[in-house]
Amino acid sequence: MGRTGGRAIPKPWLLAAYGVAVVLLLIAPMFLSDFRLNLLSKFLAFAILALGLDLLWGYTGILSLGQGVFFGLGAYSMAMYLKLEATGGKLPDFMSWSGIDKLPAYWAPFGSFGFALAAAIALPALLAFALGWFTFRNRVRGVYFTILTQALVIIAVTLFVGQQGYTGGTNGITSFKTVLGFSLSDPNVKKALYYITAAVLIGCFVLCRWLVSTRLARVLEAIRDGENRVRFFGYDPAVFQSFAFALSGAFAGLAGVLFVFHVGIISPSMMGIVPSIEMVLWVAAGGRGTLIGAVVGTLALNGSKSLISEAYPDGWLLFLGALFIIVVVFLPRGLVGLFGTAVDFIRRRGKRHDRIPYRSVVSEGERQL
Repeated sequence: MGRTGGRAIPKPWLLAAYGVAVVLLLIAPMFLSDFRLNLLSKFLAFAILALGLDLLWGYTGILSLGQGVFFGLGAYSMAMYLKLEATGGKLPDFMSWSGIDKLPAYWAPFGSFGFALAAAIALPALLAFALGWFTFRNRVRGVYFTILTQALVIIAVTLFVGQQGYTGGTNGITSFKTVLGFSLSDPNVKKALYYITAAVLIGCFVLCRWLVSTRLARVLEAIRDGENRVRFFGYDPAVFQSFAFALSGAFAGLAGVLFVFHVGIISPSMMGIVPSIEMVLWVAAGGRGTLIGAVVGTLALNGSKSLISEAYPDGWLLFLGALFIIVVVFLPRGLVGLFGTAVDFIRRRGKRHDRIPYRSVVSEGERQL
């Protein structure tokens, strides 16, 4: 049995839903234009980040408003590789404009795709673990931890904007042409990157489903519901909280890598406070603590944002704001909670028809006599 929005869902229903979702992902390139496919690829990358955030917030009870930093670190790590490949290992243009005449030593290792990919996952995870370790060990939690992660965003954005000669400043890093020698503008390459992104999302989802079925998830949920009780049982909550935070950071960094492939740019504005808050809204709207809700919420909100902004370029923010209010007020369990409610309704109706009331049987017998 799975759980959706706090309700038990029969396993066959879940397997059927997952199967349909996978089929839709596989056939999407056959029906979508290159532009729409690129948008979907970006949304799938966001969904990977949302999965990590759902593990952290939905299962561990830790609300982070700093996921944009980890996303940005992963994106910048891969962007450095792509920029060096585009320049043939020479000095990037924004460094020349800033008066730098020699490639910084820490840039050189990013000329390797393997190193850039490993750094994109490891750096966010290590930063998240270090921050989590020192804060959770000192029992900083709740709203105080949330404010701390916001401060992390402000520091990171200020640093990346201020170091224009090394990070590209407010413009960020862009003008990528190839990845591993393949042209990023080639439709076939874009389609291949889409399938890679979809495969990574499926793999991350399977990993998360496995994690939440283990004893580790029970400990995380216990920490969420009563941290002091877990401590009295002999567990150190800081270790588990730091692990969950590091894992969410790694997922965000991986999402940043895939985002750069599809969008072709990364700038400090994409790792600021507003994007970080939007990431939380994806999980909340889909249904936190469900995993699939994080994916559904990400695709639904980003898709709505794209379609509404195209149809109403002057007032799309009003529509999007109204959508958020409706979800929060009328769908406290998120969009996926509707599925759980529908299943419960169908099961109750089925049991009602299977059961023949005693009074009806007696009345029918008396009428025949």
